[in-house]
Amino acid sequence: MWWDGKIQRTFRCRLQQKPGALGRLLSAIGDHGGLIGEIRTIHMGGSAVDRDINIWADDPAHLTRLIQAVEAYSEAALLEVRDEVLEMHQGGKIAIRSRYDISNLSTLRRVYTPGVAEVCLKIKDDPALARRFTSIRHLVAIVTDGTAVLGLGDIGPKAAMPVMEGKASLLETLTGLSGMPILLDTKDPDEIVDTVVHMAPTFAAIQLEDISAPRCFEIEERIQARVDVPVMHDDQHGTACVVTATLINAAKVVGVDLGRCRMGVIGLGAAGLALAKMLMFRFQNPVSGADIAPGALDRLKAAGGVPSDLKSIMAGSDVVIATTGVPGLIKKDMVRKGQVVLALSNPNPEIEPEEALKAGAAFAADGKSVNNVLGFPGIFRGAVDADVPRITREMLAAAAEAIAAFAPPGEIVPNPLDKALHKSVARAVARVALEQGLNRDDLTGYFD
Repeated sequence: MWWDGKIQRTFRCRLQQKPGALGRLLSAIGDHGGLIGEIRTIHMGGSAVDRDINIWADDPAHLTRLIQAVEAYSEAALLEVRDEVLEMHQGGKIAIRSRYDISNLSTLRRVYTPGVAEVCLKIKDDPALARRFTSIRHLVAIVTDGTAVLGLGDIGPKAAMPVMEGKASLLETLTGLSGMPILLDTKDPDEIVDTVVHMAPTFAAIQLEDISAPRCFEIEERIQARVDVPVMHDDQHGTACVVTATLINAAKVVGVDLGRCRMGVIGLGAAGLALAKMLMFRFQNPVSGADIAPGALDRLKAAGGVPSDLKSIMAGSDVVIATTGVPGLIKKDMVRKGQVVLALSNPNPEIEPEEALKAGAAFAADGKSVNNVLGFPGIFRGAVDADVPRITREMLAAAAEAIAAFAPPGEIVPNPLDKALHKSVARAVARVALEQGLNRDDLTGYFD
């Protein structure tokens, strides 16, 4: 979208109450290249009116020029420049609250001592009852060491917390699951694995987040081998599901058979390797892959893929998916006529979709619409509801199909805030769990 990569601020201005004052102020902002969004009246007085004006600037220097332009405008006073993103994060975005109003002794005795002892003893005799009588059945750990956060890289666990809170907010809002951020002050795989394994009894599932490759592959596998709740590294499998869904619908638009297409993945980090594996499983064809790290090519080969390079993939693949994080890596003269090109690095793709289309691509998209929020809430909801010990590749493939099927006519992806989407994904995952005999919870009536 046009606002991606821009800085948003809210200017609170006190304008003189005279005809044209607001229009002249907006013109002054526009003359300096500022983009204007919502305008809200805060207070209307006899001689002045206070208004909040949403402004988008290209960068900090541009923002400074816009502030100076408003300050120089004689018919208004700039009262405040507010960052509404920071304001929304004040105090954090999530909280743990009691489900009950504990305002009398009778309720206190039931939710805590002495009444709670009876529940503890029941669970001691039958640990499976913890799923019925505690919050474990809807708690999901969101675990990070902060080494691969968004496009920011290794910024540490505390700086990663706003992202973890965002994931928790989305889980609760879209599916009702309670995500609990866990920040690990270590990069050592052994310590990460042991820590997560020891805290696993608290949770119905483990969501690994923003852990750098190649460590993330080993960490996920080792944790899953030691716990009996599902473990999923969202940067790998959530991304793979959403990209696969996008590709399924893009192929419909273009009119190509993905089962007969030559596919290439450029960039074999967490997302790229998982995507290559999913495409090979889903379409039963080898996928070519390119990466500057020899170890990444070895992992692709071990998974059944074909090590290659950028030039060969661009020259020989019908479908090209790039997850490198390198803006402008793909040049226009590399694009072949009729190719499907997904350049997914954010905020700046390997090639702008418009440029790829001009160069002859049949379809092109970037990562702005390919968001993991389309996948992970429903995947975890279905896995938790079915009480599976692990998430299988068949479940992930079913999730991708459900996401693709939910897109409205003419659209490549569905609305990520549509709760019905996430319910559909959850049901698809639970249905596969039932088919595979992995569900430990009774799913009678779940699909009604």
